[in-house]
Amino acid sequence: MLAYKRLIPGVRVTLDGEDFVVLDLLDSRHALVKSLSTLKKDKVDASKLVLAGLEEKDNNRDLLNIDDSQWVKALEIFNIIEPLVLAGKKSRTRKEVEVVATASNIHPSTVYRWLSKYEKTGLISSLVRNGRNDKGISRLMPEVEDVIQEVIEGYYLKMQRPSRAATFREVKRICVKLGLRVPDASTVKNRIFDVNEEKRVSRREGKKKAKEQYEEIKGKFPGADWPLAVVQIDHTPMDVIIVDDVHRLPIDRPYLTLATDVFSRKVVGFYISLDPPSSLSVGICISHSILTKDSYLASLEIDQSWTCWGVMRTIHVDNAAEFRGEMLGKACDDYGIVLEHRKKGSPNYGGHVERLFRTFMKNIHDELPGTTFSNIREKGEYDSTGRAVMTMGALEKWFTLFIVGVYHQSPHSGIDDLPPTVKWDEGIYGALDGQLGTGIPARVPNEQRLRLDFLPFFDRTVQRYGIMRKGINYWDDALRRHVLEKDPKYPNRLKKFICRYDPRNLSCIWVFISDQEGYIKVRYSDLTRPPISEWELKEAQRRLKQRSLDVTNEELIFKTIAEMREIVEVEARKTKSARRSQQRRKQWSKGTFTTHQPTTKPVESKGQPELIVEEDDDEMDEIAPFEDIQEPDSI
Repeated sequence: MLAYKRLIPGVRVTLDGEDFVVLDLLDSRHALVKSLSTLKKDKVDASKLVLAGLEEKDNNRDLLNIDDSQWVKALEIFNIIEPLVLAGKKSRTRKEVEVVATASNIHPSTVYRWLSKYEKTGLISSLVRNGRNDKGISRLMPEVEDVIQEVIEGYYLKMQRPSRAATFREVKRICVKLGLRVPDASTVKNRIFDVNEEKRVSRREGKKKAKEQYEEIKGKFPGADWPLAVVQIDHTPMDVIIVDDVHRLPIDRPYLTLATDVFSRKVVGFYISLDPPSSLSVGICISHSILTKDSYLASLEIDQSWTCWGVMRTIHVDNAAEFRGEMLGKACDDYGIVLEHRKKGSPNYGGHVERLFRTFMKNIHDELPGTTFSNIREKGEYDSTGRAVMTMGALEKWFTLFIVGVYHQSPHSGIDDLPPTVKWDEGIYGALDGQLGTGIPARVPNEQRLRLDFLPFFDRTVQRYGIMRKGINYWDDALRRHVLEKDPKYPNRLKKFICRYDPRNLSCIWVFISDQEGYIKVRYSDLTRPPISEWELKEAQRRLKQRSLDVTNEELIFKTIAEMREIVEVEARKTKSARRSQQRRKQWSKGTFTTHQPTTKPVESKGQPELIVEEDDDEMDEIAPFEDIQEPDSI
């Protein structure tokens, strides 16, 4: 899995289409490589190297397009080959492969085939079996298919637990009696395998047994003994009032979604937004954590390094709604990420990220004008709203500078008084006491797909007018050949295509065509329409509904949004909520797959702030959980 893929001496890599071999790791960011064509040695930036064999376009299928039964089978296959994957190509032997094959009652060549498919991408989804073009279309007579299903429901799924062979004999008896052609035994067996496993256990062995086997288990997360072994993610409102970009008048407190590596205490990613936490903010934070940070720092005009990237092994989260759902679960599974939920009633399991929140909020209180403090007693007579000066862009730049230039460089009592950046480097490169490093994490080769995997989705058929969602039409000539396309599984139904979207900018969607073609980008049918956000669309439809007008009329929707924006512009100087709406629209309209861009320079403080990082501080106020979780509408 990608969480275990590392750049270490001896591995082959590619850079700008040329093949190299890694000779040595110079530090946690740079490697010494030798060209396999010119034999020239060179020092290169490791964040630009891609492990040879990780094919970017080998696996284009959308995770949500994979049947649950296929996904379970792929996970079972990975569990079989995982010990061989971790051993690596050079270390595993033929005998070890044969032992694994014998234990699973399969041929060694099958194990080698699975290893080959998996090691091309490092993704679980590569182990999903490619179906036939006619997959899902039964070649049996409908009467025979009905007999099989009736026998499975009325005979096989009983507490007496008849065998598959007995089930086939029953199918055969009924078919002979009715004068129907007897299906093959393997066909009956395959239909039995199609039965949901939880349903099978519940019907044949009882609901209690099914609950014991399939109810989610929340346990203690694995030891965080190497970088990216465990990453904790959580949210909190930031203790500072921001101002809008135009009038520089106070708006409100933004929300911070933050990911921290437990081993090194290093911040691996974050996301700041005016919108309450949702699955979108979690997905953006995870993507930001996995990807390299060079382009992000360049967009903020920050000339410092943030040397952490790569797929984490475990993400540890609480039980909030935004950390659950099919999209997030399958995306984490595919990249080999274990999504571990905190035990209910055990807040200590999230202590690392919550202590980090306290550290950051303390420095916001000390450094930023417009701080709200943590409670009324601390605030005193301080006028948070009146002293607010930070825009969203300035706050993001200030926070990034604080992370890379102060927090990462300051001693931390929880890691033997080492700065997080030093602890990270020790885990990657090795420590002076002889502790071996893990090597530099592998870069994800297909960054666009990573971002799409963590975006919300809906599914639609392609009509003559294109694809419609909530009254907005999308069209591209590439959709023409899919208009009114039939579903291969159900010939009487139209095929539904998975569509990914970014709630911050609804001017385009990404439509998944097939495993071979992947996604295509589809824009508004009317390209003169301005970009809008999900919250603007919902508000416009709410207003139309109040006026008893058609909430799916595209012309009315965009006209209403234009009126709303005009009102906000006029009222921005008068009310905080109007300015908040205006600023949120600006933030979301900056484009898909981007975060806020700075609009003003951050307020400079006199001298570098002194950072005190404490592992435990019982007297500090705990970060209070918030209840206003909102989920993007994916329907």
